[in-house]
Amino acid sequence: MSPRLLLAVSLFVANARADEPGFAPMFDGKTLDGWRQVGGSAKYRVEGGEIVGTVDPSMKGNAFLRTEKTFGDFILKLDLKFDVPGNSGIQFRSHERAEKNGSVRVFGYQAEVDPSARAWSGGLYDEARRGWLYDLKGHPEAQKAFKVADWNAYTIEARGPHIKIAINGVPCADYLDTMDLEGFIALQVHVGKTGVIRWKDVRIKDLGRSEWKPLFDGKSLAGWEPKGGGHWSVEDGVIHGTNTSSEPKHGHLFSKAEYGDFAVRLKFESKQGNSGLYFRAEESGSLGIGGFQAEIDPTNDVGGLYETEGRGWVVRPKPEDVKKWLKPKGWNELSVVAIGDRVVVHVNGSKSAEIVDPKGRKRGKLALQLHGGQDVDVRFKDVEILDLGR
Repeated sequence: MSPRLLLAVSLFVANARADEPGFAPMFDGKTLDGWRQVGGSAKYRVEGGEIVGTVDPSMKGNAFLRTEKTFGDFILKLDLKFDVPGNSGIQFRSHERAEKNGSVRVFGYQAEVDPSARAWSGGLYDEARRGWLYDLKGHPEAQKAFKVADWNAYTIEARGPHIKIAINGVPCADYLDTMDLEGFIALQVHVGKTGVIRWKDVRIKDLGRSEWKPLFDGKSLAGWEPKGGGHWSVEDGVIHGTNTSSEPKHGHLFSKAEYGDFAVRLKFESKQGNSGLYFRAEESGSLGIGGFQAEIDPTNDVGGLYETEGRGWVVRPKPEDVKKWLKPKGWNELSVVAIGDRVVVHVNGSKSAEIVDPKGRKRGKLALQLHGGQDVDVRFKDVEILDLGR
């Protein structure tokens, strides 16, 4: 690097840190060092201290200028502007996969850049996977935040399972999800007939990484305590719970520790009978437990929210929705995120329940359930937690 360029980069870094403590530039204003293109045939270049992306009308797939480095928790800030409007986006916590045709496909979270009349800029999209996670229907203030003919300041904040996107200081998407906790960042040029977009002042505050911690060692029930009816055992790295219709008592496998704010995920295989994942629960009442339950059942209500010793069903999913996210045979993934009053449940990546609940308990134990008076056969594995405690 020439002395002049080294000085320019050093001043750029110094200015970024002086204006926003903790932030570091991701683009030196001169080159695309630290970035590489994946997919598509869009053209990326540096012009006037800005990254410019241009649609190639013949391109068959979306193009992404991705960082070589990956990030976990962070606050990302950048400014962007269209010369020629066209769809775009900012990928984060994203990944690559090889396609059958030999191409490479980017997938993961995307902060939408949408200059169309729909005006969903700032929404959250899951590229090449689940599609829209948080559109801007019913959010008129957020829909007005993006300026099609001017520069727009994007802020993307990812802390553990909590994702927030703002444009020009206006909150847009606010989503809780456990699908990805790390990955690369990328600037997208969407396939289309036209589109020229500019990015500048790309900077990031690295907040480290949130890491899942095991709640089950795969060998024993250490850290857990069985109560009530039924039987719990560990077989081939799996927690196996059974109960019989002749046993009226519910059975629970309680965590010894209590948690306030957290994210929990596990895999379950439910062969018969009713089960569930309790959280913020306590040992009380005629059933031996009180608190929220994320429902697990091989036929009904999977992913719903039920409050034992309280309000009963808080969120009961429709049967047609359960069919969309439940795999009747084999392993399913269940996740629960609870932060303050907010609780979100996902089954196999599909959001099955969400509430804002000032009334509910804010701390308690976790528990796996075996329903009483039923023949129950359920298995659990890969039980993990992000303790987001306050």
